[in-house]
Amino acid sequence: MSHTAPSPRAARVTLAVLTAINLLNYLDRYVVPPIAPDLKSAMALSDAQLGWLVPAFMLVYTLTAPVFGAWGDRGSRTRPIAIGIFIWSLATVLSGLARTYPQLLAGRALVGIGEAAYVAIAPALLADCFPAGSRGRVYAVLNMAIPVGSALGYVLGGLIGQHLGWRAAFLIAGAPGMLLAFAVLWLPDPPRGSQDGTVAAPAAARTASPLAVYLALMRRSPYGVIVLGYAAYTFALGGLAFWMPTFLERTRGVPPAEATTGFGAIVIVTGFVGTFIGGWLSDYFLRYSRQAYLWVSGVATLAAAPFALLALTAPAATLYYPGIVLAELLLFMSTGPINAAIVNTVSARERASAIALSMFAIHLLGDVPSPVLIGHLSDASSLGNAVLIVPVAIAIGGVVWLAAARLSARTPPTASA
Repeated sequence: MSHTAPSPRAARVTLAVLTAINLLNYLDRYVVPPIAPDLKSAMALSDAQLGWLVPAFMLVYTLTAPVFGAWGDRGSRTRPIAIGIFIWSLATVLSGLARTYPQLLAGRALVGIGEAAYVAIAPALLADCFPAGSRGRVYAVLNMAIPVGSALGYVLGGLIGQHLGWRAAFLIAGAPGMLLAFAVLWLPDPPRGSQDGTVAAPAAARTASPLAVYLALMRRSPYGVIVLGYAAYTFALGGLAFWMPTFLERTRGVPPAEATTGFGAIVIVTGFVGTFIGGWLSDYFLRYSRQAYLWVSGVATLAAAPFALLALTAPAATLYYPGIVLAELLLFMSTGPINAAIVNTVSARERASAIALSMFAIHLLGDVPSPVLIGHLSDASSLGNAVLIVPVAIAIGGVVWLAAARLSARTPPTASA
């Protein structure tokens, strides 16, 4: 671990490497859907068995995040990130070598362990590479890799699977990460709090157990309020991502190919553009308000609710497609600033734990239950009625974040030590 803050050049290199890894992270997640028909045929799988490949990953990912969060606050951060990347990349390669369904399922579950290490710790490392006033843009750049990586997963998975087979898709998706894992070991690991004017106490001086840290975070405001808003936001995004193509096909009569590719194209463009705009705007307004990250997230998310309602109720394509575009654009504007708000709300020695706990909560309360709940509501009524829960969740997320901004204004800044 280095003893000083990294140079601006070293910080930019760190951001570039971690962003490239994030792109591979989401490429790996989304390489499965386009090769699912080949997997089904090759292994004689049922749809239920195919369906478990994603929950197996997500369950392990969610449950192991707090373990890596505690590790990331107590020692080297580059080492567990590198180990995590190597594990998930190796697991992807092993998925390509699987001969049976249990082997394939185990490979996808193991991917969750590796990705949890990276996602929990990387933002905390970046917080000590860049000043607090630039973190909205930093996390925007990091998260702009999400729509690009997701799209590449669909495209490359489909192309490679078509021409070289599903095994090659896993092998090619996994191999680059094994190389990048070693590159992480060369990145700087500055002292915690080095960009905040103070340096956190060394790991050996801490007495609080990981469980005590997590319990303290859950009881603390405005952190807990921010995470609750994030869960509502993730509930809405998860529901849209899973059901929107089906909704367009079933309720609006859009051809299946157009529903999937059209919505996918909207997500890629709005994800890239919205994430960039949100990061830039939140850093700009930070000069006027310490709570700018929460204000931008809250206002943008609340503004997305009526457009989401329009997208889900308008009968004409000339209305619902613009509604989808504007809703997704506004929703993605929160990606950078809300993560910056989380790391700026807690002390430097708690950041990996705070990010890990938020990951655990937003998935457990958000995009894990939302597709299932919408499905049950659809069975009881109709899909057109069921998806109307999404604008409600969006509005709740926006209101909760605005409340968190008001609460944060009355709370003294968190010390980094």
